[in-house]
Amino acid sequence: MKTYILEEDGRLDSILAQTMAVSRSQVQQWLKEELVTINNQVVRANYKAKKGEVVAVEEKIPEVLDLLPENIPLEIIYEDDDLAVVNKPQGMVVHPSAGHPTGTLVNALLFHMKNLSTINDVIRPGIVHRIDKDTSGLLMIAKNDFAHENLAAQLKNKTSQRKYLAIVHGTFSHDNGTIDAPVGRSKQDRKKQAVIADGKEAVTHFKVLETFDDYSLLQLQLETGRTHQIRVHMQYIKHPVAGDLLYGPRKTLAGNGQFLHAQLLGFTHPTTGEKMVFEVDPPEIFQKTLEQLRNEKA
Repeated sequence: MKTYILEEDGRLDSILAQTMAVSRSQVQQWLKEELVTINNQVVRANYKAKKGEVVAVEEKIPEVLDLLPENIPLEIIYEDDDLAVVNKPQGMVVHPSAGHPTGTLVNALLFHMKNLSTINDVIRPGIVHRIDKDTSGLLMIAKNDFAHENLAAQLKNKTSQRKYLAIVHGTFSHDNGTIDAPVGRSKQDRKKQAVIADGKEAVTHFKVLETFDDYSLLQLQLETGRTHQIRVHMQYIKHPVAGDLLYGPRKTLAGNGQFLHAQLLGFTHPTTGEKMVFEVDPPEIFQKTLEQLRNEKA
């Protein structure tokens, strides 16, 4: 039995599907089997859930999510007995779901590492934080529960560092700025996040590194870590990330998804107390696109 405190209003099956990283049809099956209750009362799939309600789920993990180690190439930037830092390639999903049961970062981690933390549910061993499938770059991985709790606390307390590079649409009249706008599930499209009044606190700092004819290269620093935060915030200020077809225009730079890269990751080592900072270059397509933009501007 697992319990969840709902963080938003909405249709129960949709909220649980995202919260538990399973398909909506799987949640609906649990509801049919009367495995989901609110205040000890069985509810239907279309139940209009309210923020703050406690949902109990007698969970059955679908067989499709059984985890298997897979010999997938993995760029490990750093590793010791407590943690690892990996450079996730663009196009790789972080953990399995009904739509991506294999080929994920977790499947690769299970092959390359003997130990991973167990604090998250069965499908997310070692995963302290995530980046989107088509975002590349650095992630911290916990190899035991002590390290996981410590690293997660640093994220929550805003003492870790996370800096991104992004190519965005448009140019700026100022060199830097801060976007402080709450982010939550879109009221119009349940697949998207949006800036909404009752969303969670979300703060993104940005600095303009280069300006081209119709695009800009930004460095962005996360103060919070909401789902799709950078992508939503850049759309909100009318500078969507190039290549982001979910939050940006169809006419954009050709690539393999959004031009967003987790460039720098900094934190305090849970055991030694050492300040650690790691930095990686963006993928080849990102660098080649930058060169093309520079050549067009010249």
